[in-house]
Amino acid sequence: MKIVASYTIKGGVGKTTTAVNLAYLSAESGLRTLLWDLDPQGAATYLFRIRPYVKGGSAKLVSGKNPIEGARKGTDFENLDLLPADFTYRNMDIDLSQSTSSQRRVTRALAARLKDLKDDYDVVFLDTPPSLSLVSENVLHAADVVIVPIIPTVLAARTFDQLTEFIETFEGKKPKVIAFFSMADRRKSLHNEIIANLPAERDGISSIVIPALSAIEQMSVHRSPLPDFAPHSPATDAYRALWSEVKALL
Repeated sequence: MKIVASYTIKGGVGKTTTAVNLAYLSAESGLRTLLWDLDPQGAATYLFRIRPYVKGGSAKLVSGKNPIEGARKGTDFENLDLLPADFTYRNMDIDLSQSTSSQRRVTRALAARLKDLKDDYDVVFLDTPPSLSLVSENVLHAADVVIVPIIPTVLAARTFDQLTEFIETFEGKKPKVIAFFSMADRRKSLHNEIIANLPAERDGISSIVIPALSAIEQMSVHRSPLPDFAPHSPATDAYRALWSEVKALL
């Protein structure tokens, strides 16, 4: 079982959109896929029309008192399940810190929970809240691949560097990191300049560009992944290309 995290320090850059669409494409390719919505806002849970409720909440889930297998829900799509988020996830940092007295185990508690699913899935996607927290540190330790959406702005390189520098401090296993351009507006000269230059200046930044199109915004209206309701959209083509790159890293 491979674990892919959609993560960035910044919010509002297409993190959940990426997790939802790539999880759908993974399932479409025949892989047994799970998406774990770790954001208390529950956007991915909403998009898949799943009730935002986890029995026992975050505390019992991360402690192992409630089995993770019992929290997952089926979606309308073959090979794709969801672990929903609810508002108790806002306390997950606290719940993780109280789950064990060992600092190493605290930062790897989510990875330990996911091991219980290793025989059930080929790929698990983690949709994470936009922060640098105990939850995100757990996610980064659990992940085999971290996908990072970045808007092509001046601060894009800085936030990417912050993340890669933090991961370099890890002992032992480190996830592979791949960034790509999200919400790109080709009418803006700055976007075009950064898209053209940044991949050559930084390792780990793909040349794949997800355009800022209204079809992506329509996901919340259709409550469905983009490839499902807009299979011929240029954005769908871009997500398919991104999934091909991510799959090659697994």
